[in-house]
Amino acid sequence: MRAVIAEDSVLLRAGLVKVLEAVGYTVVAAVNDAEELLAAVDAHKPDVVVTDVRMPPGFTDEGVRAALLIRRQHPEVAVLLLSQYVEERYAADLLTGNNRGVGYLLKERVANVDDFLDALERVAAGGTALDPEVVSQLLLRRQSGPLDQLTPREREVLALMAEGRSNQAIAQGLVVSESAVAKHINNIFMKLGLAPTDGEHRRVKAVLRFLESEEGS
Repeated sequence: MRAVIAEDSVLLRAGLVKVLEAVGYTVVAAVNDAEELLAAVDAHKPDVVVTDVRMPPGFTDEGVRAALLIRRQHPEVAVLLLSQYVEERYAADLLTGNNRGVGYLLKERVANVDDFLDALERVAAGGTALDPEVVSQLLLRRQSGPLDQLTPREREVLALMAEGRSNQAIAQGLVVSESAVAKHINNIFMKLGLAPTDGEHRRVKAVLRFLESEEGS
């Protein structure tokens, strides 16, 4: 698995390289800004990109804009976006449309290497990974609409679905059976007007529905 890392912090960039190489990734480029990121992706055609949201020169949304361009020009490349703070619109921008192989994590999640690598593995395999804190804020701020139809347990299942968890992982986390999880998922999709699917990468659409609804209100 070949990776490109884009991070302006020298220490964090070196740490990411070390972590990825330790578990078998080949880091073909580790760069400082969005322009270098785009050039590295064009040159190396990696399997996955890990990029910061804010990078030189403006430290605003350079990483997001680069990630969106990569998704358009190289849809086969998985992208994991890292952010210092929860910025919901960036998650929505990245995940709307082709949401195979995309993720959005807070940088603090990188400190837990197992959690970070688990999310990266899901994204690299074509799945999705939303940071639990991002999911939590999306669900909490939505005070009306379809979310009101969900039971507390269904909301818990929805949050774990949006993080990219499998049925088995959800069942283990909530200490319930996989059949119970499958029933909750069917109920969630029915209440949200979404067709049930076994595709792990599409589950995040349930949470995006709330975000899109809020933006349009």
